[in-house]
Amino acid sequence: MLKLYSRLVVILFLVTSCASKKVKFEDYVFKTKSEEVNYQTAYDKALKLWNIPYTEEDVKTSFGTAHVIMTGPKNGKDLVLLHGMDASSTMWYPNIQAFAKNHRIYAIDFIMEPNKSNLTAKPLSSDDIVAFYNEVFAYYKLKKFDIIGASRGGWIATLLAVQKPNSIDKIVLLSPAQTFKFLDKPRKTTSALMLKLFPSEKKFSKTLNTFSTHPENISRIYKRQFYLANKYAKSNSSMLKMIPFSDKELESIQNPVLVLIGDKDVINSEESLERAQKLLSKSETKIIKDAGHFLTIDQPKIVNDAVTNFLE
Repeated sequence: MLKLYSRLVVILFLVTSCASKKVKFEDYVFKTKSEEVNYQTAYDKALKLWNIPYTEEDVKTSFGTAHVIMTGPKNGKDLVLLHGMDASSTMWYPNIQAFAKNHRIYAIDFIMEPNKSNLTAKPLSSDDIVAFYNEVFAYYKLKKFDIIGASRGGWIATLLAVQKPNSIDKIVLLSPAQTFKFLDKPRKTTSALMLKLFPSEKKFSKTLNTFSTHPENISRIYKRQFYLANKYAKSNSSMLKMIPFSDKELESIQNPVLVLIGDKDVINSEESLERAQKLLSKSETKIIKDAGHFLTIDQPKIVNDAVTNFLE
C-alpha cells in the first residue's frame, strides 16, 4: 500500500512541478480574471448557505492576505475552523449554526488554494504555514482558543498543536488526512488525483461518490463551488509535504483531542484511531457510522452533537 501511495505522490509531483513553472506566485490559482470572478461568485453563493449573520475580513500577513469569516457571539470562546483541501470555509454550512451557538468563530481560508485568501509569496513550507496562521491568531489576539480541522485542515491543526508554545486549548480532528497514517485506501483515492489532473464533471461526481456516503445531500450550490475549486486549482503540491506525525510529536500534544472518522472513510481507518488513543494523552475517538471522508456533510447532526458536547 505504501508503494502504491508513493507512486501516486510521484505522479502528482511531476505534474504539479511542470505546472508550477508557468505560475506566478501572485496569481497562484486563477489563470484569468474570468476564472476568478466565476469562482468568487460561486463562493459567495455557497457562503450564504451558512444562513446566520457573519462578517468577512482580509488580514494582511507576510505571505499574502488571509480571508477570515467571523460569526457567533463576541463573548463566546474563540473557535478556529480549518477546512479541507479545496473545500474553503464555505464547507462548514451543515455545521456552522451548531458550532457558533456558544463560540466566536474564525473560519480561515487556506492561502494556497482557490478561495478568498491570496498568496503573494512562494509556496509555503510547513514552517511557513505555522507562521501564516500564527500571524492571523496574533491579529485577532486569540488566546486559549479551540480549533477544528477537517481532512487537510486536521493535519494543519495537528501541525500547529505540536509547536511549543501555542495558544490552543481543545482540538477536534475530523477525518484528518495524513495525520496518524498514510492513505488507508490509496487505490480508491485515485479518482481525486485524476480530477485534479484532468478536471471534468464526470470525474467530480465519481470523486464525491468515493469520499461521501451521501453525495445526494451535498448542496447543489456548494457542489458548484467545490467543482470550480478543483477545476481552477493549478496545483496542490502542498499535499506532498503532508506526512504522518511521529510518535514523539503526537505524544507532545497535551491538549484534549477529539478524533472522528467515518466508517467508510477512504483516508483513515480504525488504525488511525488506535494510534491516536495510544499516543495522545487526552484523546477521545469515535467512528461515525454511514459516513465517508466528508462526514460533516454525511452525518451533520451526529458530528455536530459530538463536537459541541466535547467543546462544552
